[in-house]
Amino acid sequence: MFTGIVQGVARIAEIHDKPGLRTIRLAFPEGFATDLAIGASVATDGVCLTVTALHDNAADFDIMQQSLNITTLGSYLQDGQVNVERAAKDGAEIGGHPLSGHVDFVAEIAQIRQTENNYVLRFAVPPQWMRYIFAKGYIAINGASLTIAEANRDESWFEVWLIPETLRMTVFGQKKVGDQVNIEIERQTQVVVDTVRNLMQEMLGPLLPALEEVLERQGASAALQKLRG
Repeated sequence: MFTGIVQGVARIAEIHDKPGLRTIRLAFPEGFATDLAIGASVATDGVCLTVTALHDNAADFDIMQQSLNITTLGSYLQDGQVNVERAAKDGAEIGGHPLSGHVDFVAEIAQIRQTENNYVLRFAVPPQWMRYIFAKGYIAINGASLTIAEANRDESWFEVWLIPETLRMTVFGQKKVGDQVNIEIERQTQVVVDTVRNLMQEMLGPLLPALEEVLERQGASAALQKLRG
């Protein structure tokens, strides 16, 4: 488990690709790798990776094809930078929210706005995931636990506001419009939304044909299709 509090930025020192497997070597910030062991977990831009070899303040990680397919890790180049966090220990303070390190989908940066002391990122999201995204809720972006400022379901986007300290400790300040990021939704939100949706569909299931006929006569069939969703 991870807390979503990024502990530093690591550099991709080496990349080795084989059929169905990519091995990367991360060079860590000073002190990050203290007592790090083979088999330990490190969240790398939000993806839980396992240490396979240790070097001087660096470590190797193997990334299987499935992870390459559903995350941004397959597109990274040598000398790129990533957010990193060590796995949480028992009794650790959860400064963000609990993360599994299992990425749900990739989102694209649609807009960047800068004010004097804030940095606003807007992300375009596949529509099917917007049901789990709410203003003032939690979300993990490249392994960083952040609070959603605004969410627009009709246009499938959400925004986060970043303070200078977050920019200093993460890779977000390096990102550009069009760049992609790893997203892990908040699990409790997903469980609640899915449970309510399934319950409503079970309760309304026998009534749906008749309800759809009534709504179509009233020109509201689109709302029913969204409910069935």
